[in-house]
Amino acid sequence: MLELRHRGSCPGPGGAVAPPPREGEAAGGDHETESTSDKETDIDDRFGDLDSRADSDIPEIPPSLDRTPEILKKALSGLSSRWKNWWIRGILTLTMISMFFLIIYMGSFMLMLLVLGIQVKCFHEIITIGYRVYHSYDLPWFRTLSWYFLLCVNYFFYGETVADYFATFVQREEQLQFLIRYHRFISFALYLAGFCMFVLSLVKKHYRLQFYMFAWTHVTLLITVTQSHLVIQNLFEGMIWFLVPISSVICNDITAYLFGFFFGRTPLIKLSPKKTWEGFIGGFFSTVVFGFIAAYVLSKYQYFVCPVEYRSDINSFVTECEPTELFQLQSYSLPPFLQAVLRQETVSLYPFQIHSIALSTFASLIGPFGGFFASGFKRAFKIKDFANTIPGHGGIMDRFDCQYLMATFVHVYITSFIRGPNPSKVLQQLLVLQPEQQLNIYKTLKTHLIEKGILQPTLKV
Repeated sequence: MLELRHRGSCPGPGGAVAPPPREGEAAGGDHETESTSDKETDIDDRFGDLDSRADSDIPEIPPSLDRTPEILKKALSGLSSRWKNWWIRGILTLTMISMFFLIIYMGSFMLMLLVLGIQVKCFHEIITIGYRVYHSYDLPWFRTLSWYFLLCVNYFFYGETVADYFATFVQREEQLQFLIRYHRFISFALYLAGFCMFVLSLVKKHYRLQFYMFAWTHVTLLITVTQSHLVIQNLFEGMIWFLVPISSVICNDITAYLFGFFFGRTPLIKLSPKKTWEGFIGGFFSTVVFGFIAAYVLSKYQYFVCPVEYRSDINSFVTECEPTELFQLQSYSLPPFLQAVLRQETVSLYPFQIHSIALSTFASLIGPFGGFFASGFKRAFKIKDFANTIPGHGGIMDRFDCQYLMATFVHVYITSFIRGPNPSKVLQQLLVLQPEQQLNIYKTLKTHLIEKGILQPTLKV
């Protein structure tokens, strides 16, 4: 910046530096307004200077340790680093997929615990980056308050879930009734206590940094806790709404990597230099085909399509129901050009398969931007991965950065195009009401059904 100021300038009377004449301006004439290009250049220079100074304030974070098992290191010692990383990623990917299948077999409750565990680990990885970057300042109560706020937000969201889906269970327990009735007030009081603790922990000369960390914690909570809550909400709609979106993102991640590894030549985005257009396009088509096939297979089984409900009489989650039309085979007329190719006029599909195309398209076209966002975040803080939890993959957040964006889309998609009144949820809400309120609703519903001709009017004697 100093060079730019002095370059091309000449000293005036008294040693003052006079600016050179600008284009279109006579020497010694009146100064005109700077051109648009000059303004833009000046703004770019100033912001570039600020950005470089901000980067210089960020201390170097030590590189992550290599946690690759020794048996894999020995087996792959003769390969180049490129192929060694390929085999490590492949082996660990198959291992994680196998474990995921096992958890699916164990049921909905284990999937909820898995989501909660991933949420906590992702929160830990992001908060740890903040702590490492600003560790030299030794901020008081930063880590303690971060985990306290995580506890408060989880208490609020999961308490709402308990109130919605476990009302019959709560009704039998008097202590839980008190917690549910005043749940939001208790949640607010807990958060308020943390807020006051933060204000009391403010230290002179570190105010700005402490507010940075306060914002860091809350943005992390927004990314992790809110999205994981939406994942569980999707799961309660039916396991298929959980599995197809998540597996589509996984499929896109794997196939885009494979297409990019073997055929990639054209860089896609500067934030991720290893991402290529070949991988992006190959991943898109592979993901749409995979989602269509996965939707067809899963739609056949009640275990995957029925809403997850809690049965208080057996104290367990159940997935039994009469599948809705969304999961029943329907005949669809093919377009003329496909009729000529396939030599048939109609095809039998589950309506959910059509919805799976929308889900897969989002997973392959918009979902990767969650990964690009994470790449920009890592570059901003000069780190390669969020952590070194999984050899060849990085941290848990490195593998689930696209999943959080997908969870929000699925929740919005269900509420906008799919969800209707849930009889089970309505019944649970009715059971919480007072007997007089339940009786009034019964009479109103009975009168309505008689007017519709569904019930016969009772003869008065």
